[in-house]
Amino acid sequence: MKKTALSIVLPAKNEAGAVGNTVARICTLYPEAEVLVVDDGSTDDTAAIARQAGARVLFHPYSLGNGGAIKTGARHANGDVLVFMDADGQHDPADIPRLLERLDQGFDMVVGARSNASQASVGRGLANGFYNRLASWMTGQRIQDLTSGFRAVYADKFHEFLHLLPNGFSYPTTITMAFFRAGYMVAYEPIIASKRVGKSHIRIVRDGIRFLLIIFKIGTLYSPLKIFFPIAFLQGFAGLSYYAFTYFNTGRLTGGTVFMLTSAVTIFLIGLVSEQITQLMYKDTVHIQKKEGSSPPIQKEK
Repeated sequence: MKKTALSIVLPAKNEAGAVGNTVARICTLYPEAEVLVVDDGSTDDTAAIARQAGARVLFHPYSLGNGGAIKTGARHANGDVLVFMDADGQHDPADIPRLLERLDQGFDMVVGARSNASQASVGRGLANGFYNRLASWMTGQRIQDLTSGFRAVYADKFHEFLHLLPNGFSYPTTITMAFFRAGYMVAYEPIIASKRVGKSHIRIVRDGIRFLLIIFKIGTLYSPLKIFFPIAFLQGFAGLSYYAFTYFNTGRLTGGTVFMLTSAVTIFLIGLVSEQITQLMYKDTVHIQKKEGSSPPIQKEK
């Protein structure tokens, strides 16, 4: 890693059982790094244990959520490079150099991609696999782990999308797709995630639906026509099919056919307008890239 100030941010809520060991390991491996623990309204000794282990602690008087803690940490971090990781013992601090090394290769964000064996449960693994495939289709890029909270990123680029990040557990989904839409380079580094210490704060059904809604929300921001065009096409096809059916049976054009065809055109036009609005949302990012002269990483042949 180049000589760049490094901040390691750990969101934590009631992680007294693991945060001390996690922070102590980070401080031992990276004594020059800034270690921030964002205590998201914990009711146990998370803050005191983290502070005693050597972290700088930021405190929320009540819980904002994982994404809210991430945003607080990003706003208060002093490093040019930010590393986000869980405080529950899942992520190994020894993997951080591999993420930073990929940043040095020219990427803007590097995500620690968990293997199937690292998934907390079979159900969560299947859900994450579905999210990965859906997001890959939307972005046109292969996304290996959409929901991983272990990642390294340049602070200035991360700050560009703080206003898009939700306060809940869906922040990795949002930031990943936003980076792809902005044309920033994202890499994935394989990691092995350990079993967390303590009880997970994620609820499968509630947060699974929330993840899915976030994907569609960012999909409309990322590539709206990929959402609107299939709907418009199906609506138009249904309208033409119904018209053929009524024409051959009654010999007339029905109001239902007119409604389905006009709504198909309306949905398609909404998609076109949304596509143009999306372009305007990222115009400042494009300007920054041109000003800095950033370019994609050059891949050397092995």
